[in-house]
Amino acid sequence: MILFDSWQAIWRTGILGVLAYASLVLLLRISGRRTLSKMNAFDLVVTVALGSTLASVILSKSVTLSQGVVAFGLLIGMQFVVTWTSVRVRWVRRLVTGEPALLFYRGDYLSQALKHARVTEAEIRAAIRASGVSTLGEVEAVVLETDGSFSVVQRRADDEASSLSDVVRPGPHEAPRHV
Repeated sequence: MILFDSWQAIWRTGILGVLAYASLVLLLRISGRRTLSKMNAFDLVVTVALGSTLASVILSKSVTLSQGVVAFGLLIGMQFVVTWTSVRVRWVRRLVTGEPALLFYRGDYLSQALKHARVTEAEIRAAIRASGVSTLGEVEAVVLETDGSFSVVQRRADDEASSLSDVVRPGPHEAPRHV
C-alpha cells in the first residue's frame, strides 16, 4: 500500500532517524564548526553528502545505523583532512577552494574576468547597490569570493592597508598580477 506499509517500518524509521541524527550531531560537534560551513563548493558538497547519507540511513532498509555512522565519519574525516591540508599547503587550497576573482577595479569592468566567472556588468552593479554604495566612483573593487558571494570594496586612503592583497588582478593582456 502506498500510504502505509507497517507499524514496524514506521517505528524503524523513527528510531533510526533519532539515532542517526544524534550520531551525526555528535560527530559534527567533535569535528568542529568548519565541517558545515559553506565557505566554498567543496564544503557545500560535503554538507549535501551528509544530508543524503542521513536520508539513506533513515529510509533505506538495506543501510544499517552502523554503516551510516561509518559513512558520516568518513565524510567528516575526509573534510577534516582536506581543510587541514588546505590551510597549510597553498596549492591544495587553490585546488579545493579556488581563488577570489577581481571583476571590477577602479572604475573598470574586467571583461575577461567577467566572462570567465560568467558574471554580467548588471550583476556587478546590483552587488554595488546591495552594499549601499551609490556611485561606481566610490568603489575600489568588486571581488567574486570563493563561496560565490560578491565583496564590494570601497575606495580607501592611500596609506591604509588593502584587503585586496590576496586577489589577483588581470593586467592589460589578462596576465595575472597582484593588486
